[in-house]
Amino acid sequence: MKAFLIDAAAKSVAEVSIDNGLEGVKALIGFDTVDADEIDDNGDSLFFDERCHLRAEPGAPKFKVDNLAPVSGRGVVIRSSAGGRQLTDAVVGFDALKKRVTFL
Repeated sequence: MKAFLIDAAAKSVAEVSIDNGLEGVKALIGFDTVDADEIDDNGDSLFFDERCHLRAEPGAPKFKVDNLAPVSGRGVVIRSSAGGRQLTDAVVGFDALKKRVTFL
């Protein structure tokens, strides 16, 4: 599945492929404790470590998508349904997403 990895430390957005659903998302983020926020009406969601703020060192790099709360570490944008249990290709395009990401 086509997804996008956002890395706050590297200040990068990269297209990635995920073959094993939520387990693949967890592997990219680096933690098993994931949460998600919808970023579009088309079902695309930002998955992130739900404990990112507790784990982050003071002054750790962060990013945000649009007006969502800032996230420390890594996030994955992919289309989700059924409460995040079903994942499919992200709908948003690479260039469009890059314009919506702000590194803090």
